[in-house]
Amino acid sequence: MNNLKALKLFLLDMDGTIYLDNDLFDGVTDFLEHVKTIGGKYIFLTNNSSKSVDKYIEKLASLGISSTAEDFLTSTDATILYLNKKTYKKIYALGTTSFKEQLRAAGLPITDTLEDGIDCLCMGFDTELTFQKLEDACILLDRGVDYIATNPDWVCPTWYGYVPDCGSVSEMLYNATKRRPTFIGKPQPTMALLAMEKTGFTPEETVLIGDRLYTDIACGVNAGINTIFVLSGEGTMEDLEKSEAKPTFVYDHIRDVYKDMQ
Repeated sequence: MNNLKALKLFLLDMDGTIYLDNDLFDGVTDFLEHVKTIGGKYIFLTNNSSKSVDKYIEKLASLGISSTAEDFLTSTDATILYLNKKTYKKIYALGTTSFKEQLRAAGLPITDTLEDGIDCLCMGFDTELTFQKLEDACILLDRGVDYIATNPDWVCPTWYGYVPDCGSVSEMLYNATKRRPTFIGKPQPTMALLAMEKTGFTPEETVLIGDRLYTDIACGVNAGINTIFVLSGEGTMEDLEKSEAKPTFVYDHIRDVYKDMQ
């Protein structure tokens, strides 16, 4: 694949790919409108499990982009799919209030207090992290409970730089407990495969656009689809030289992708 015009399904990372914090990147609106005009479809794929889909809809609306729940697949969605295949009696959810609400709404047996009967620790990107949560996690991991995490991202980009994401917190817990989680979101192919199943597009018609090689691009490679690495977020050309996951295309910015789609 070396022709952007043959692509129809666009799986878009969000943080660092279409915006940073509350700043929508130049060209994003034009890009999304163009996808519609060619009879294509875009789905927002994000490893950020700190917000519900409703919150993402609100966020995009504040940036001038109208969306519905059908336009999103998150690492929380993939995690719920994974957990629903298990038979856990009680899951300690280490994450935001929104994260816990999503797991409960899916019918999972969620708690956020240390108590008897917990057989799984499920951790998301927690922008409400406290030391008490970390201590609870260490106690549970020392007990030997199963350990699941939504995503392995080291950092989350912001307008001023980066903040520690789920991968960094899990590494901190590893230093304390010598245990690492089973990661569910990107780079696992689940979200990309779900998107194709949901829309009916083929791998040849599908591309994943993201700013992280070790999650976004690796997810696309693992799913057998095309990938576009953009340099507007975390990843750099120096990272690309060292990365085993190689993208189909490399662009500075999503606006440059749009220009080449004309």
